[in-house]
Amino acid sequence: MNESGPYPFPTLTEAQSATLDQLGERLDAFRKGRLTQHDFLTMTEMYNVLERLRELEQGVGEPFSQKERDIHEAGLIEVLKDIHDEIDREVFAAYGWEDLGKRLIGKPGATTPSPHKSEDQEAAEEELLVRLVALNQERAAEEKRGLVRWLRPEYQQPRLAHKVKGQDDLDMGLDAAGIGAGVVEERSWPAKDLEQIRALRDVLFEAEAPLPAAALATLFKGRATAKRKSRVAEVLATLADTGLVREGEGGYFLPR
Repeated sequence: MNESGPYPFPTLTEAQSATLDQLGERLDAFRKGRLTQHDFLTMTEMYNVLERLRELEQGVGEPFSQKERDIHEAGLIEVLKDIHDEIDREVFAAYGWEDLGKRLIGKPGATTPSPHKSEDQEAAEEELLVRLVALNQERAAEEKRGLVRWLRPEYQQPRLAHKVKGQDDLDMGLDAAGIGAGVVEERSWPAKDLEQIRALRDVLFEAEAPLPAAALATLFKGRATAKRKSRVAEVLATLADTGLVREGEGGYFLPR
């Protein structure tokens, strides 16, 4: 069970968990070391140059500016990239989705949004979302049967175990007000996972302001049932976890 949202984490073996712990500690120590040794570096600048490096490796984008070259050298951005790529490989392996890892790891947009994505990369990202949504549904069904894959059992079980049964009876108290965001065209709510993802992204692209999940559910033809509201919230949470949409005080929006 994930305390902060419905993102379905992989089930790790002890070896995988230990490897990811070590990589996380290595990443943290490496970044702190670079920032400590060079006062002019910032975390944001390091990751901006990391993204530029990914673009250049794919043969797109302008050459580094002098400032970017300085950040690349002082920040050891090649090493930063290698650490992140290794973490990504381990995570894809933990999910059993190495086929997608081969199409996504190290590509532009892996760190920050990028306009330099190939058609194959975009297709792989959409397939990844579909798999995450499907896995989330599988985990939800497991929890209804009483099987919970606790992330931190020693901490979560005493606090949350009593909530495993009867989750459907909770009143989420969603407020559908505040739709005045310029989205006026009604459209049908798709039946397939991938089409639902595309439909919600299309609506958010057209919106002039952030929209809450409950409001988004009402913008499709037919009655916004509890099932649809739940599904819309689920897809939006997955999109937010993967960075393809963002959530603010007013609701969800696309990063510009």
